Amino acid sequence: MTSLAVALYAACSSPYFLLVEAEVWLWPRPLVAAVDRVSVAVWDAARSDAVYPLWREWDNARHATREFCRDAAALALLLTTSPKGALR
Repeated sequence: MTSLAVALYAACSSPYFLLVEAEVWLWPRPLVAAVDRVSVAVWDAARSDAVYPLWREWDNARHATREFCRDAAALALLLTTSPKGALR
């Protein structure tokens, strides 16, 4: 039982030490630094003018998909229910 507790403690504390407490040993946080570099690069690329038409098309496609799903649900509801007062 003790070995299970030690294993669980080690498994839970290793991400904490890699991400948060790495500065204690004067060791840069490698995972956080890598994520920060990538997120800055992605943010800069996403905000560039060359990508704007892609964002606009993505937004249009997303809205079209949402409207299609809404219309399909309404049609399914109309086709599967009978009107009130209909003959049985």
